[in-house]
Amino acid sequence: MRRHGQRGSGLPEMAIVATALLALMFGIIDFGRAMYTYSFVTQLARAGARWAIVRGTGCTLLDSCTATSAELQTYVQSLAVGMNTSKITATLQLPSTCQAAGCPVLITVKYPFSFMTGILPSAAFNMSSSSQMVISQ
Repeated sequence: MRRHGQRGSGLPEMAIVATALLALMFGIIDFGRAMYTYSFVTQLARAGARWAIVRGTGCTLLDSCTATSAELQTYVQSLAVGMNTSKITATLQLPSTCQAAGCPVLITVKYPFSFMTGILPSAAFNMSSSSQMVISQ
């Protein structure tokens, strides 16, 4: 038979355990969002580098054959579905002495990521990825 003094003793225990489990669950969700964002930024850098290498020099098949930073920024932002495109920055680095076939192109994409929950750091930090390819045309 139960004693009257133990009634409701499971409620505080449940509150403590539920708080810890919910914090763990939301931390896992936020970490998953961070990993997804980093993977997406990496893919944007690769796509931007691919875009830049086919526009590295003058050509006759394409309308726009010279890669500029503004065009790269617009292209990378057009690929970022589901992200705040105004926060994505893409930089193009072409060697000034070499913009012909065989020269390297370096693309860096940055996106500020902030966690949803207050458990993890609330300040946004930059997810950044670079991709380097060689001009093909």
